[in-house]
Amino acid sequence: MLGFLTLVWICIFLIFLLIRIPRLKNFPPGPQPFPIFGNLLHLNNVNPLNDLKRFAECYGKIYTVYWGTRPVVILNSFEVIKEALVTKAVDFAGRPQECMFSHMSDFKGILMADYGPGWKEHRRFALMTLRNFGLGRQTMEERILGEISHIVAYLEKNAGGAVNPQTLFHNAASNVISLVLFGSRYEYSDEFLTRYVQLITENSKIISGPWNVVYEAFPILRNLPLPFKKAFDNVKEIKEMTLKLINEHKKTSVPGEPRDFIDCYLDELDKKENETSTFSEAELIMQIMDLHFAGTDTTSNTLLAAFLYLMNYPDVQARCQQEIDEVLEGKDQPSFEDRHNIPYTQAVIHEVQRVANTVPSALHSTTKDTELMGYNIPKGTLVIPNFTSVLNEEGQWKFPHEFNPANFLNDEGQFEKPEAFMPFSAGPRVCLGEGLARMELFLIIVTLLRRFQFVWPEDAGEPDYTPVFGVTQTPKPYRMHIRFREPGK
Repeated sequence: MLGFLTLVWICIFLIFLLIRIPRLKNFPPGPQPFPIFGNLLHLNNVNPLNDLKRFAECYGKIYTVYWGTRPVVILNSFEVIKEALVTKAVDFAGRPQECMFSHMSDFKGILMADYGPGWKEHRRFALMTLRNFGLGRQTMEERILGEISHIVAYLEKNAGGAVNPQTLFHNAASNVISLVLFGSRYEYSDEFLTRYVQLITENSKIISGPWNVVYEAFPILRNLPLPFKKAFDNVKEIKEMTLKLINEHKKTSVPGEPRDFIDCYLDELDKKENETSTFSEAELIMQIMDLHFAGTDTTSNTLLAAFLYLMNYPDVQARCQQEIDEVLEGKDQPSFEDRHNIPYTQAVIHEVQRVANTVPSALHSTTKDTELMGYNIPKGTLVIPNFTSVLNEEGQWKFPHEFNPANFLNDEGQFEKPEAFMPFSAGPRVCLGEGLARMELFLIIVTLLRRFQFVWPEDAGEPDYTPVFGVTQTPKPYRMHIRFREPGK
């Protein structure tokens, strides 16, 4: 028996010795990968962002790690990420096609479809449709303010007590994008809304967890009944729910008179029925899923971060309220245009986005052989810009490692946005819902601060600002105590 075990260990040693992962010529440096496992054994933090920071301290602003045998180039610092995503935008505008997220989306949609004519056509269509339904206009303001009235009603009902805001903000953000996509909002207890949000949340956790790493690093395991299969089952259910909505629209839509995104897409399908086109019903389903996810998770998690900080920086909250009261005096409700007159509150909202770091990284792929910072990057290389490194980079911010609205104020106290502020990414892949998110954040935060005071509960202990890592990061669960206030007091 001992001889057999010795032979097994000798075989394992020989495999590790002989199966070496080759390094490409003039490729970014990085830790030496183990055979088969790559650098997975080097990862030792619950939050992978800490590992990325640790490697950057050893190997510099651009380095390589291996997921199994697959090289991944990590970009750190504003200088490197700007050169890749802005200066050489098209070179780095691809999406990896051999990853779990891409397989879940079946290579369709806007988020994970690869760079090319089909993706560009659909991105243009989505942007145009969002604008047609009021993005950046008063009609979108009215939709958002309508949803805010339901948030206000909920908080009024619970004033004097403490509430858990996680579900509230998630449902509200979901309803705003649902109005655009489906033409209707849902009660917060609605079965469809609850299940849709639940499935998306589950998938976000799976994609952010260890089983996603297993899926990415070891393709041979992908057909086994392992926990990552749950993500694909969830996608199937979301598709079925979305298809039901599309079929309901088909029964009631009037050609040329669109009520929402689905109607617009169905009109486009009719126009292109006899043409070679990338438009299809399967593509519509994925477009809706992508837009709903992007329009819900980032906004709701940023709102959660905002009120976590506002409760625990009462002087900042009070100063925002004073500015809001002065500017909005005599007005029933705020307008997005008011942002130009409340520079301190604008600075606070942007500082929240910076420290919340809601989307800490992204998956990109090179569309051709290219060069970055003197290194050769072959076509099809997986590239991850680490936005965390930019949002707290020394030299880019006055106070990079603390929550301080002065990061967005000039010497005259006016709002000023540094170039390194890129919570929505940059280049061709910049978030197409940026305008909607900015409007939502402003109108919700201003409206709620005007009507309520938010207080950290006495029995809640010390606040923990460390976010829960994920595709979109979220603050740890907390409660907020709500009190009525009168403007000007």
